[in-house]
Amino acid sequence: MKFGVVVFPGSNCDLDAYHLVKDVLGEQVDYIWHQEESVAGFDCIVLPGGFSYGDYLRCGAIARFSPVMKSVVSFAGGGGLVLGICNGFQVLLEAGLLPGALYRNINLQFRCLFTHLKVENLQTPFTVGLEAGRLLKIPIAHGEGNYYADPDTLRRMEKSGQIVFRYATANGEVTDTANPNGSLANIAGVCNEMKNVLGMMPHPERAGEAALGSEDGRLIFKSILKSWEGSR
Repeated sequence: MKFGVVVFPGSNCDLDAYHLVKDVLGEQVDYIWHQEESVAGFDCIVLPGGFSYGDYLRCGAIARFSPVMKSVVSFAGGGGLVLGICNGFQVLLEAGLLPGALYRNINLQFRCLFTHLKVENLQTPFTVGLEAGRLLKIPIAHGEGNYYADPDTLRRMEKSGQIVFRYATANGEVTDTANPNGSLANIAGVCNEMKNVLGMMPHPERAGEAALGSEDGRLIFKSILKSWEGSR
């Protein structure tokens, strides 16, 4: 399997994603500069975290118009796997690949801490390798991670299984105190209706080795590998 990590001006988690895929998982991976107009030859595209274009205007608003995004949209439309992490999630929302929007954190503070995620849908390419009831310990680092969708959209998403992760306590309880940014319904990650595009605010690439405090992020990438192998 070959991963492609898109690099926008201002990306700063591209190195982490590249390291996890190549050095920890031993899989093929290349960087994709934002001015590239093709993502041919890749099996999974990762839009990493950071501050694309300095978050000018609005997080992800300019990156959405980078030349590479036209190919990413086509790739996703054809069933290709796309993972957007933090700023990458913001870009996917701006590009219309995922429903909803992200606002400033409710306390107007940048939050950087470990969170626990409850997995709501095990039937996606990003979670298929996880066992039921498994909590993931994965860090966040963002100032605009407050997820919102209008009531009708949220109902459709709940019904179609598009809510993939929710912020929870260490015991798996979805509570207000476990919500680090004010996200609607404690939502930490969502997918599209086809389930091949996932956006999440927590950083799985920063939780791939024990030295980092958690290896749970590795499980998401292993799920991607399992799904891809099962589709061959």
